[in-house]
Amino acid sequence: MPKLPGIRHKDAIRVLEKVGWRVIREGKHTIMGKGTDALPIPRHNPINAITMGQIAKAAGLTPEQFRDLL
Repeated sequence: MPKLPGIRHKDAIRVLEKVGWRVIREGKHTIMGKGTDALPIPRHNPINAITMGQIAKAAGLTPEQFRDLL
């Protein structure tokens, strides 16, 4: 069983906004920024579990922290 479930892209954006990331622009991906860092979030539902785990890791969150913020 994956540590993070596949979730909707809007839920992923909401969690990342809670920890300080902001939407920069939207297209095929939603690009979120924090300082000089940028993080692409695919705009399809659901985002699969492996991709979601990589997004959480790139944002500096463990899977458990990300899941708690859902």
